[in-house]
Amino acid sequence: MDKESLDKLLNSMNFEQEVKFQDIPSIDLYMDQVISIFENSLKGYKRNEKDKILTKTMINNYVKDKLLMGVKNKKYSREHIILLVLIYNLKQSLAIGDIKKTLTPLIEKLEKKKESIPIEEFYDIFLNIKVEETLLLNEDLYKKLEIISSNIVKSNFEEKDSDYITSLFMIISLINTSNMYKKLAEKLIDDNVMGMQEE
Repeated sequence: MDKESLDKLLNSMNFEQEVKFQDIPSIDLYMDQVISIFENSLKGYKRNEKDKILTKTMINNYVKDKLLMGVKNKKYSREHIILLVLIYNLKQSLAIGDIKKTLTPLIEKLEKKKESIPIEEFYDIFLNIKVEETLLLNEDLYKKLEIISSNIVKSNFEEKDSDYITSLFMIISLINTSNMYKKLAEKLIDDNVMGMQEE
């Protein structure tokens, strides 16, 4: 892996694809319509074409596990859809139990209309943070490649293996970073979110 192949990798990713607030109708939707929004907006996140972003079973399980507010007349509101986006993002790294701990205070506030969080503003902030994080990720990946390459140059690896070895170390480095972020998130959940629920 070199800078050119890293450029290609980053350009092939679809980190900017999201369910935009304006893509969520103001009227409540049936489950099939919700699934269609997710499949169309987030299809770039699929690793394989056959992968499903969201299914009826997933949605039913989220409602049963109280990861979503109750549903009226089998229809889902903007709040439901935004929570489903959050769940989709969180479940890439967190256990369902941790997601529930994290989202329960938000769900409780959304259910009490008088304490309602301005959901459009909340969601816009979420999307803005994701854009900024993508820029930071790109910078971080180039730094990782630089560190890996400078270490490999000093090593005794044969030149014919350098591309594979660089890619291998990039994978290991990405997973190591992912694991550290996951541990930090779990610590925040254990220390802060549980405290929020007790208030």
